[in-house]
Amino acid sequence: MTRAESSLPDLATPSAVLLVKRSTCNRAQSACNKIRRAGLVACVAFLSGNGLHASTSAAEPNADPAFDAETLEHFQALVRMDTTDPPGREVEAAEYLAKVLREAGIDTEIVALEPHRPNVIARIPGNDSRKPLLLMAHTDTVNIDPAKWSFPPFSAARDGGYIYGRGTVDDKDNVVAALMTMLTLKRAGTPLDRDVIFLAESGEEGTTRVGIQYVVENHFDKIDAEYCLAEGGGVTRENGRVTSASIQTMEKSPRAIELIARGPAGHGSVPLEDNAVVHLSAAVARVAAWRTPIRLNETTRTYFERLAAIAPPEQAQNYRDILHPDPAVQARADAWFRTREPRHASVIRTSISPTMINGGYRVNVIPSEAKATLDTRLEPSEDPEAFLEQVRGVVNDPSIEVNWAPRDLRPRGSSSIATEAFALLEAEFERHYGAPTLPTMSTGATDMAYLRARGIQCYGIGPAIDVEDGAKGFGAHSDQERILESELYRFARFHLDAVRALAASAPTP
Repeated sequence: MTRAESSLPDLATPSAVLLVKRSTCNRAQSACNKIRRAGLVACVAFLSGNGLHASTSAAEPNADPAFDAETLEHFQALVRMDTTDPPGREVEAAEYLAKVLREAGIDTEIVALEPHRPNVIARIPGNDSRKPLLLMAHTDTVNIDPAKWSFPPFSAARDGGYIYGRGTVDDKDNVVAALMTMLTLKRAGTPLDRDVIFLAESGEEGTTRVGIQYVVENHFDKIDAEYCLAEGGGVTRENGRVTSASIQTMEKSPRAIELIARGPAGHGSVPLEDNAVVHLSAAVARVAAWRTPIRLNETTRTYFERLAAIAPPEQAQNYRDILHPDPAVQARADAWFRTREPRHASVIRTSISPTMINGGYRVNVIPSEAKATLDTRLEPSEDPEAFLEQVRGVVNDPSIEVNWAPRDLRPRGSSSIATEAFALLEAEFERHYGAPTLPTMSTGATDMAYLRARGIQCYGIGPAIDVEDGAKGFGAHSDQERILESELYRFARFHLDAVRALAASAPTP
């Protein structure tokens, strides 16, 4: 999963007032009670239609040097382990985590489809008054090209306030934040209303059969929960200042479409009307130019509403216009997105990107077959077969077959923004970062898809990342990867406080 898709355009100074959508007084009261338990300075809640407004302190909680030092110790140890996938060998990281957790007295087990690709499941029991909370993070990383790194990719080198290494923002930051949360809760003997479960999974970067698929299909009872916190969101910094936080509540469904053009073979010196390469090229161009219909949902509507409230005027107008009931107004905003903010053009629809073309084997031979593959990301409410028929209509060429291509299919599902968990995460983002929160739909994919399909409300979170880093070649799945050391510590503290707010028992009056 890449965190780059969570980056946002230029934003104005954030407001300290958050708008949190809610639908009932009971839900509002519950959220406010939990916010009080989390130790916020103030909680003022009232209903206006379906809105709950909460005004909270933006002061960041004080750092704990001992907590930060231990966070660094575990983080560097894990980053120094080569867990790239492929080939995938997460066993060293899994054994390290299991050892640390067991030494703290936390019930921990290792489950595996393949011995060298294990998953760690740890649990701190609560009083069972509420369903468990699951903390999930993956131990594998994507591959590296050592020649492109300024520091060795598995060195966890510290320089200039950064920690360098593959996995620093995808996803060993979440691994360590969850680990530190478990250790702190256990050592403090924190009374819990619900079990807190930690799943450190393998295979997220393309081999889910050994990770989340295996665990869900064979050990779901060990991770079944009401809520899950995992990767997929984060905090955006620009020019050293936090502008917003994002919570991922849903994601697109990855599919692949294959176009196969067939025609007569021949000598390249004699052009043919039925040249398969020509037909395929025209079909790819038609699909690439097609503007798939705009499809908005609870998450994306709320996202653009909130983004418009904090963005500069030109951007804000386009964010409002994409929600406009007039199709012509929407179309103008859509055109602006496509040229200025292509990620937002993808967020509002099912997307198609031609990514591979294969045809021919020598310069003087017209091939009888040519193929193209289209990376397709379905908006969660999209009907797959109806969409495939639309693609066939756009291609409009009987000489070309249009079919789904083989690809690992993820289940579809979404998480509501009208939950106690979402409200508490918003409050903690405000408390730790002084940032407004945007619910997001990932254009990419995460393993939360498998949990949402089983009814778990999942929320993606992450540390603060500088938007400038992307242009410099740093980021998840990029040529290099790094994290600000101070932001690693802040995220770990945020993670701990968010879990306390969600799981800790209320103090006795």
